[in-house]
Order: sequence, then structure tokens, then C-alpha cells
Amino acid sequence: MKAIVYREYGSPDVLKLEEIPKPVPNDDEVLVKVYAASLNAYDWHLLRADPFLVRLMGGGLLKPKNTILGVDIAGRVEAIGGNVKQFKPGDAVFGDTSAAGNGGFAEYVSVPERFLAPKPGNLSFEEAAAVPMAAVTALQGLRDKGRIQPGHKVLINGASGGVGSFAVQIAGSLGADVTAVCSTGKMDLARSLGADHVIDYTKEDFTRSRQRYDLIFAANGYHPIAAYKRALAPGGVYVMAGGSTAQMFQSMLMGPWMSLIGGKKMGIIVAKPSQKDLMILKELLEAGKVVPVIDRQYPLIEVPEALRYLEEGHARGKVVIAVGG
Repeated sequence: MKAIVYREYGSPDVLKLEEIPKPVPNDDEVLVKVYAASLNAYDWHLLRADPFLVRLMGGGLLKPKNTILGVDIAGRVEAIGGNVKQFKPGDAVFGDTSAAGNGGFAEYVSVPERFLAPKPGNLSFEEAAAVPMAAVTALQGLRDKGRIQPGHKVLINGASGGVGSFAVQIAGSLGADVTAVCSTGKMDLARSLGADHVIDYTKEDFTRSRQRYDLIFAANGYHPIAAYKRALAPGGVYVMAGGSTAQMFQSMLMGPWMSLIGGKKMGIIVAKPSQKDLMILKELLEAGKVVPVIDRQYPLIEVPEALRYLEEGHARGKVVIAVGG
């Protein structure tokens, strides 16, 4: 099978299209013929081993442990292991392979069945591939870390990106009053996703206004953590889901300490693949309450170009890879 492989850390230039053996599913695994995949910031963090912590947390100290990137997939079941109960060959599925060694930028990938769910019937494979990691991050960040409730004033910072575009829609579906923060050219997109209010960050700094929020979800954080805390209402919650390495460490190291003072919670979301949450999202997608936003689509051979584009930080929604089918 064809796959995009990397055997050393570095820029997208280290990625190569290679012919490698098709995987064989273990007893609890499903072999998926990949029709589409999508990119996440997670992929270029692994590619570049940035932050260095990536190497220490199982990525591989000197070189990548898993040589095929890509965690979001959608495709059809090709074969199943002996203990698989939920799927059969031919089933259309989607899922997140990050806890199973990645491998989505390939024609086939073998995945434990617990990381897959039936593809939403109203979505194409490309649309379904745009969902798993970004939408589950938004859902778990808002619901579990953010403790979102109907009527809450919720601000989504980075509202037009992959995670942010899902967060705006999910927060709205849960009954929140949603403020989206994005650049001038993406304000119409944020409104189309259902945002009740839109702030152009190039003209206004929401952390210095008098408005206070019950929940701030930073899909692409760029303010100091103290500024986010200032913008929270009493008892409010800040959840960091994306941003610079410096901000990630601020949230990890300073967040717990800052949460002890003043009754405001400051934290970070590290989402976990969840079949249960994929099923919740499937219902929202099929009901039309959540719609994937796709900026660009590339063929498998152009994964390096797609990653370069994603790293620039200007994508509207998700960048998708058409693999086969």
C-alpha cells in the first residue's frame, strides 16, 4: 500500500511517499481502507517533535516511533480481527487513531474497534474525516473541563480554525450564548456557524473590555493566562485547547496554582479518543446541528504541502486529505 512516511523529525520535507506492506488486524482491530484523512496541529507537533516533550511522551527520543502521521480517518472496513463485534467488512466508519499509533496518511490502517464509530450517514468521507480529533477536543473541553451550561456566556478564541469551528457550533447546540473571536476576514464564517457575537481580534482585545464570560475556550490562545483570568466572570472557567508552546506550559504549570485563588478555574484540555463521544457527535452531525468546515483538500502525495499550509495558521476549519475510494 502507499503511505506518507517519516523516519526522522523535521520539516514537511522529511515526508516521503512509500510503498509498504498492508497491515494485518489483531484480534480486537479493524482494518480500514482509508478514503479520507484530515490534518491537525497534533500532526506537525509530532513531525517536528515540538515541544521536545513529544519525544519523552512516547513519540521516540531520537527518531519517530510511529512513522506514519494522520489520526483522523474515514473509510470502509476491509477486514476484522477475531474478537471484533461492532463492525463487519463494508461498513463505513470514522475515528481517531492517535491512541493506536496514528497511521491515517496511508491507504489502509488497522485500528482497535473502540476508537471507531459508524460514519454519519449525511456526510461524505471527506467531511467525516474532518471531525474526530477536533470535534472531540471541542466537546470534551466545553463539557468536561468547561462545565458548560445552557445560558452560559461562552467565548471561543480562535473560532475559525479546526477545533474552534466545532466549538462554536457545539457550544450553541448546548444552549450557550456564544462569542467568537477571529480575524476580520473570518467574521462571516463565525456568524454562519451560529455565533451570537463576533469580535475581530485585530481591532478589539476582549481581555480588556468590561464583558465577563462564564467559560473561555482558547482553541488558539495568544493572550497571557492572567489576561484570560481577568476576562472570566466569578466562578468562570478557562480551558486552553491550542496555542503556542509557551501558553501550553503556562496552562499546565500556572493554571492549577491560579485556580486556587479567586474562585476561577484555569486549565488545559488533552482530549482522549472516545467512541461514545463520536456517537454523540454523529447525532449532532446527522441532525444538522454541527457541520464540518473544510478549507482545502489535497491528495495523499501532497501531505507535505498540506502540512505547510496548516502550519501557517490561516486555515478556515479543517484541511482534508483525499486518500482513495
